[in-house]
Amino acid sequence: ISEPFREYIAEFVGVAVLIIFGTGADCQVVLSANTGDYLSLNCGWAIGTAMGVWISGGISGGHINPAVTLALATWRGFPWKKVPGFLLAQLLGGIVGAGLVYANYIHAIDIVEGGRHIRTLNTAGLFATYAADYMTNLSCFFSEFLTTAVLIIVIHAMNDKRNTPPPAGLAPLVLFFLILGIGTSLGMETGYAINPARDLGPRMLTAMVGYGRQVFAFRNQYWIWCPVMAPFLGAQVGTILYDLFLYKGPDNVFGRSGSRKHIFPA
Repeated sequence: ISEPFREYIAEFVGVAVLIIFGTGADCQVVLSANTGDYLSLNCGWAIGTAMGVWISGGISGGHINPAVTLALATWRGFPWKKVPGFLLAQLLGGIVGAGLVYANYIHAIDIVEGGRHIRTLNTAGLFATYAADYMTNLSCFFSEFLTTAVLIIVIHAMNDKRNTPPPAGLAPLVLFFLILGIGTSLGMETGYAINPARDLGPRMLTAMVGYGRQVFAFRNQYWIWCPVMAPFLGAQVGTILYDLFLYKGPDNVFGRSGSRKHIFPA
């Protein structure tokens, strides 16, 4: 298998594993009355992120997030020619990971919904993100924008050799604590998508298996401007802030250093 193709497969598997752990935790907690709480959900997503990056990190760089991939292409010299393949692999990983979890929990979903023929947003929220009723549209956007900016700033700090990068092989552990922290502090209101593939892949899966158009019609196409566009923009702005005020690397477009170099595998 050629190296670029291995990278795409790594991103696909990494996102699939992320979704299996994350949506699996959602299903186990919500579909049962006594197997966990909100902290369990956060742990599931944190573990999924760590395991996904552990699997893919040495092969593709462990982006497992289209917002991260696009930020690295824009500001860190990641090859633009690889971006479409990475984004497609990440999206497909989200669909397949959600499909596996849906197949695993389909009987419990049937019980909660009242039958195989009934599918509502009550269980669609086990797979994709849906904002709390009291949130305004602007507040939803800001929440996802903020959480993704925090995510990318820590990722850049983690990969900054002039800062305090973790020892080799411990990046997944840092990401575990990062996602756990975001979930426990900022995750309640919108479900902290912070990753377009994490939301859009499972959302597409739910549309395919019987939930229909309602998963896209929620809040006037909420899916595109909150869990997709806000993370993309948050990652871009977070990178700009880190580069303007903290980063001194050779690939900083705001600095005077030399040529751009790749932090992640090219």
